[in-house]
Amino acid sequence: MPEPSSDPEAVVVNGEPRAVAGRTVAELLATLGVPAGGRGVAVAIDGEVVPRGGWDAHVLRPGARVEVLSAIQGG
Repeated sequence: MPEPSSDPEAVVVNGEPRAVAGRTVAELLATLGVPAGGRGVAVAIDGEVVPRGGWDAHVLRPGARVEVLSAIQGG
């Protein structure tokens, strides 16, 4: 898992600064332990949902705010 970072160029992932700028969304998810394909996972960057088909191409820029959400089954 990427180490938390105090670098102002870091990417904020679920509220925690991380040194992952320059990586793709897919690479970030792999470091977070999200299974390939990301079934049940949604990613938003700066408030905009990134479609699953774009995860391999979307590069994280310094200062971006990323939210990784997982669907939870229950009732």
